[in-house]
Amino acid sequence: MQAVTQFTPAAPDWDTAQGVECKNGSMTSSPSTPALALTIAGSEATGGAGAQADLKTFQELGVFGIVNLTCIVSFDPANDWGHRFVPVEPQVIADQLEATTAAYGAASGAPQVLDTVKIGMLGSPATIATVREALKDADFKNVVLDPVLICKGQEPGHALDTDTALTEQILPLATFVTPNHFEAESLSGMAIGNVEDLKAAARKIHELSGAAVLAKGGVRLEGADAVDVFFDGETLEVLSAPKVGEVAVSGAGCSLAAAVTAELAKGATALEAARTAKSFVTEGIRNRVASGAPFTALWQGGAGAPPAR
Repeated sequence: MQAVTQFTPAAPDWDTAQGVECKNGSMTSSPSTPALALTIAGSEATGGAGAQADLKTFQELGVFGIVNLTCIVSFDPANDWGHRFVPVEPQVIADQLEATTAAYGAASGAPQVLDTVKIGMLGSPATIATVREALKDADFKNVVLDPVLICKGQEPGHALDTDTALTEQILPLATFVTPNHFEAESLSGMAIGNVEDLKAAARKIHELSGAAVLAKGGVRLEGADAVDVFFDGETLEVLSAPKVGEVAVSGAGCSLAAAVTAELAKGATALEAARTAKSFVTEGIRNRVASGAPFTALWQGGAGAPPAR
């Protein structure tokens, strides 16, 4: 029997700096032995998304963050702020993963073992194959996949090959998946126009992957609330919060997946992690940062900041 519930996040009350149980119920490790989390992701030069967003999220939630870079993405101001994509060589990625697991993996002798990883932008079939082998060898307990299916700086045929490789090689290894509206449609093969569609898509993606799913409707669905759907095969919960504007904010998806990763690393259940991540990102969007670029960026520090004016 599947439980269906509704979750509306309250104002967060983070207490990550002291290394104690937070007032909102999430857990933190002690200051001397923080939980560890790895992000395998690309660098985004403006600092709003990608590995930069992941590390800031880990820090805000009291987790020691590690990054292994897969690519460098920089916007092109002279070309309508399009993406410029430069992959990191597969051997360099393998070297990073080797160093990380040797330092913090199960056989490292480290006092706190790295067992939680977030996967973001991979960008090429070669990178995907490299990461897949590392995941198989490292035996991570928590594998959070933010399934970046489109990189606008790639040639369309190459992008399609990358999407296929990600779905076939990485998705089956994931324990938690956080697709946005477009990615949820692509993975489920369904059109998503409302919350009921989003629920059905979350169920379908879980059926395909076996992973817990947090399918993001965000601002893409009509209505006053930004709605996401959690489903883990047993519990289906709708997570909603009032929309903060009608335009997507840079780094929101990366930060949501990173917040899930941080909470799982600290011992939260999948549903607890989803709830905390929703609250965290809602506040980050509320306190977003503007620049000369034609988009705003989520501020991870906004969770503890006064409301933006």
